[in-house]
Amino acid sequence: MPESGASRAQQERTHISTTRTVAAESAATGTPPGNPAATDAARRTGLLVTLVLGGLTALPPLSMDMYLPALPAVTESLQAPAATVQLTLTACLTGMALGQVVVGPMSDRWGRRRPLLLGMIIYVVATAICVFAPTTELLIGFRLLQGLAGAAGIVIARAVVRDMYDGVEMARFFSTLMLISGVAPIVAPLIGGQVLRFTDWRGIFAVLTVVGVVLTLVVWKWLHETLPPQDRHTGGIGDALRTMRGLLTDRVFTGYMIAGSLAFAALFSYVSASPFVVQEIYGASPQTFSLLFGINSVGLIVVGQINGRMLVGRISLDKALAFGLSVIVLAAAALLLMTSGVFGHVGLVPVAAGLFVLMSAMGLAMPNTNAQALMRTKHAAGSASALLGTSSFLIGAVASPLVGIAGEGTAVPMAVVQLVCAVGAMACFLGLCRPWQRVS
Repeated sequence: MPESGASRAQQERTHISTTRTVAAESAATGTPPGNPAATDAARRTGLLVTLVLGGLTALPPLSMDMYLPALPAVTESLQAPAATVQLTLTACLTGMALGQVVVGPMSDRWGRRRPLLLGMIIYVVATAICVFAPTTELLIGFRLLQGLAGAAGIVIARAVVRDMYDGVEMARFFSTLMLISGVAPIVAPLIGGQVLRFTDWRGIFAVLTVVGVVLTLVVWKWLHETLPPQDRHTGGIGDALRTMRGLLTDRVFTGYMIAGSLAFAALFSYVSASPFVVQEIYGASPQTFSLLFGINSVGLIVVGQINGRMLVGRISLDKALAFGLSVIVLAAAALLLMTSGVFGHVGLVPVAAGLFVLMSAMGLAMPNTNAQALMRTKHAAGSASALLGTSSFLIGAVASPLVGIAGEGTAVPMAVVQLVCAVGAMACFLGLCRPWQRVS
């Protein structure tokens, strides 16, 4: 009898999730549900929305990773130290963090489309200006503006997912988004490396400008509103701040938020340091670095799909998350031992293998922390998404310059930052989320 009741409850939740999804897609197409035409239209629209949201979530890694092979060239071109050039990454991350705090509540009040389109237009303008930046200081400033505007795509994509899905279906959709957006880290460094064959680092920002224009047009034409007027918040800044404060007082939500943010910081310490570690310390070419970066991204995508297609619905999200965080801790510890000389001099292959394992485990950590946190926030998806994104990017922005604190000749700071962040993520998950006290 208990199993039958649980089965009926699960079927009811699935029915509710499906009903919400079909309703949203029917509203988008203008076709009433309950007939074959509506079903076909909903499927087409669902695929289209998935691709658009995937493009929006791919834009931040595209903006970051296409630029990575050019970091040493920017250092030489603008005659600036590596730590200063890495601040161009920090500025973009900081902008993405702060921008989400603004855009998230805006999307809860005015809907998803208008704030998103405004952000995309500003992103295109800021990226175009980066092409002509004459100094490191100006480049840092324009990268900050680029991040502030690009935040709209990140926060609103998550909010749209929360509008349309719930429960296990939401976790699966996040894994699907990881598959689509994961193509960006694979392709972006390869594109960046190839662009550097024909032009300098400024050409990378020119390509990003074109990508921004195309994505803006796609959003304008095909991404329909998913937040009905009756579900929008009518309060001002004070109401938004009270909503966020209420979310932060939820111990479990905060635990998932910080755990996911620290895992992201471990990932971003790799993103920030790897161009110098792979190219300067181990002597690899920009093309070899791009290839290794792409392989690591494939690992993240594959594990993310295993999570979404094989694990979600079979084991609890918390168990999958705990395993992913454990692997990240072990990989970071192994990298610290290798880079600090405990095993003597090691070449690029063992270090690359450790980075591959660490990156792959992110496919379990990132979608599950997002899904578990957003499951607790039915009526404030924009604000919750903003807090998740802001926390991730702010902690990542702090981690970014720390990896270069000892100069370009050692990878130890990168490994230390990764291990500290990984252990911190596990501690927050166990100490605040306390998964043994709840049924996922």
